[in-house]
Amino acid sequence: MPRMLQPGNRGQGKAAAVSPPPVPVARAVVDCGVYVDGVRQPTPPDFRAALAFVRATGSGFVWLGLHQPDERQMNDVAAAFGLHPLMVEDAVHAHQRPKLELYDDTMFLVLRTVKYIDHDDDEVANDIVETGEIMVLAGRDFVITVRHGDHTHLAGVRSRLEAEPDHLRLGPATVVHAVADRVVDSYVDVVDDMESDVDDLEERVFAASSRDLDIDIVYLFKREVLQLRRAVHPLGSPLSLLSGTNGTLEAAALTPNGKEIRKHFRDVADHLTAVNEMVVEYDERLTTLLNAAATKVSTQMNTDMRKISAWAGIAAVPTAVAGIYGMNFDYMPELHNKWSYPVLLLILLSVCFLLWRIFHRYNWL
Repeated sequence: MPRMLQPGNRGQGKAAAVSPPPVPVARAVVDCGVYVDGVRQPTPPDFRAALAFVRATGSGFVWLGLHQPDERQMNDVAAAFGLHPLMVEDAVHAHQRPKLELYDDTMFLVLRTVKYIDHDDDEVANDIVETGEIMVLAGRDFVITVRHGDHTHLAGVRSRLEAEPDHLRLGPATVVHAVADRVVDSYVDVVDDMESDVDDLEERVFAASSRDLDIDIVYLFKREVLQLRRAVHPLGSPLSLLSGTNGTLEAAALTPNGKEIRKHFRDVADHLTAVNEMVVEYDERLTTLLNAAATKVSTQMNTDMRKISAWAGIAAVPTAVAGIYGMNFDYMPELHNKWSYPVLLLILLSVCFLLWRIFHRYNWL
């Protein structure tokens, strides 16, 4: 059961908690219309009156659009349309996984929306893909679209459908298809925009030297592709149900012509399949880039360690000799010979030069 907000206690002293006044549902309503034979009717914008009109006449359906309703507002809508409490809870609390569920004769579809953020410098961009959610609650005589996020506008979808009454005449399933089609089209735009950035990143990884390579950029893109994959991949199962002959549309009585609308859902499913393939390709390419970048960094570290080891080996020779003759014993060989110092320096320089030539031959220096 959804959590109900309890009214605050009044008249119990100044310390009593007082709940804020309820916000009317109209604040969350973006648009509400009644459609009969594919044509919008001049009905009151109040969703209760619109639903009463449809059920009194026995024809048409109501399309109610909501934007980020709170729990009280959604409970009022549920009371009018007879929605299941679990649907209300999921519609209020976002961050749902794409899914399709049937509650008696009402269908509940969750869609994750994505938007590719324009960025001039991906080194300072924290997010490249921004996500939102659209929930569609559809029954025999109504469709409720609940949006979460700032880039989930459906005004263009509504106006396009209103310009095609023959298509809208197919019932609430038409709205479900149009919303799903709009979301999948946004996926296509995102993968197209991301392709150029992935290509550019690939060139940078293989062209840059190991010292100039910033592997954090690759991790950023990898994270965003995974986020896009979580939004796109789970939608395949709901679209398969809507485009198949399993009776999902008929169970909710969303359309008088299930065969026709399933053709449109199959087209959306085909587009989603193509998007999924592109996302998988990007994921594999970025995994390859991560491995290549890590290999380049590791190779550079090995090169640096060889150089350090080579110079340490060269420095060890004079260090050992200086350590021996720095012990200050009275009786040590060649201490009182006037040629000892220049001969020792010559020997040290010769040994160091010989070691340098050997390390240079094996590309350690």
